[in-house]
Amino acid sequence: MGDEDGGSVDARVERSVRRLLVRFAVTFALFVALAGWAYLGFYQLEPGQAAIVLRLGKYQRTADQAGLRWRLPPPFETVDIINVSEIKRLEFGIASGDDEEAQRQAKLESTMQTGDNSIVNLDFVAQYRVSDAFESRYRVAQLTSTVRDAAQAAVREVVGRMTVDGVLTEQRGELELESKRILQEILDSYDMGIDVMEIELQQVQPPEDVREAFDDVIASAQDASLAVNQAHGYENELLPRARAEALELIESANGYRDAKVAESAGEAQRFSALVTEYQAAPEVTKKRLYLETMEEVLPSVEKIIIEPGTATVLPYLPMGGRVRGTP
Repeated sequence: MGDEDGGSVDARVERSVRRLLVRFAVTFALFVALAGWAYLGFYQLEPGQAAIVLRLGKYQRTADQAGLRWRLPPPFETVDIINVSEIKRLEFGIASGDDEEAQRQAKLESTMQTGDNSIVNLDFVAQYRVSDAFESRYRVAQLTSTVRDAAQAAVREVVGRMTVDGVLTEQRGELELESKRILQEILDSYDMGIDVMEIELQQVQPPEDVREAFDDVIASAQDASLAVNQAHGYENELLPRARAEALELIESANGYRDAKVAESAGEAQRFSALVTEYQAAPEVTKKRLYLETMEEVLPSVEKIIIEPGTATVLPYLPMGGRVRGTP
């Protein structure tokens, strides 16, 4: 009986140990599986990237901080990583290679009608980048083709408002800025999460049949612009000099006026003083004025001395001056 009881106890202990080991193994396996499943929730974001996090297919959040990040492992949450720093480029009217279909499509893209019913061939480039990752991914089905169609519509609208001369020459900068503004408005109305960086014109030419005539017109316009610029340069050089000379004449006239006014005022004061002296002593003042006048006059006139009681013929003796006819 003792051996049977001992064997029974050993068997129970062995079964208990076996169950404990099985439980430990199952627990460890579950822990490893859970850790592995949780590890699947980690993802890496590089600078310039944004992650769209969806929970069971519904938008949850957008993560845009670079580094190691975590979300609920699949199938609860999924991540869609978008590059939001890349500047994308769309070319219009520019065909590469010898593909006839591509060249035909490029020609259709570049042919536009101006506001004065003329035709121009306009090649341009549109540059854009993603500003909102979620909107750019889920608002429209075909983002690139939508941006392409909107860019063509914007440029054609602006070209249709301008004359052919404006498109070819002086209004190219205005065309680029206005086309960019209209394209941004179109994309914003679609909630596409796109920022338009630039619309840059490449080649702008008239159709080949009339290109030579348009080149002559453009050359004439450039010559006219050159002549106008030269005239403005001459104007800018001449006007300051004329203003300076006019100012100099005005200042000289003002100085002459002030001198004459001061001189006249002095003469008037001198005359007033003489009147006062004349009223006080008329004879003395009269004699003094006579002598002063003679003192001023005699040095500048030719003088002749006549001796009383001489012959009828007048002797002539020049005094104080040269004899007439002598060098």
